[in-house]
Amino acid sequence: MSSQLDLRVAVVCSNNQNRSMEAHSILSKRGFRVQSFGTGSHVKLPGPTFDKPNIYDFKTTYEEMYNDLVKKDKTLYTQNGILHMLDRNRRLKPKPEKFQHCEETFDVILTCEEKVYDQVVEYLSVREQQTYQPVHVINVDIQDNYEEAIIGAFLICDLCQRLSRAKDMENEMEELLQGLEEKSGRDFLHTVCFY
Repeated sequence: MSSQLDLRVAVVCSNNQNRSMEAHSILSKRGFRVQSFGTGSHVKLPGPTFDKPNIYDFKTTYEEMYNDLVKKDKTLYTQNGILHMLDRNRRLKPKPEKFQHCEETFDVILTCEEKVYDQVVEYLSVREQQTYQPVHVINVDIQDNYEEAIIGAFLICDLCQRLSRAKDMENEMEELLQGLEEKSGRDFLHTVCFY
């Protein structure tokens, strides 16, 4: 049986802002070894209108994004929750990280939407295998809004707690996922890739 500290977890959404960071926050408070990532080409945050998002490079720190949006329209970005989100993010780590640049290995990679799941699986499938250590890639569809990010983060935490209590995660995975699907009413995608 593994413990929460033994389970190496990655949470991935497209921008490493809302869904992955909410799950990162909750999992780290519960004692998990967790990192979070995005798969997008740039980091996009809502702008003054739907067709005018704020676009940043992955090298831009959460602090820089926060200060930029305060300058642009502090009232708007306070009301829509973006400044609150960036404040949480900057307390967890300096800047968003791109999954495709990560050299570390994980036991479980949780994605927050099917497109991101496909990108993670494709990336792990095309790179050269070195250790052949298995990694479970699991998708939990979470809408990209504040309320859904919180609900999704608790669902991800529930799954990670179940996995950390499993006596044999490899053989119990399908059963654990099925149990959580029935409890949550959500479908999970699951595949095994190798490092």
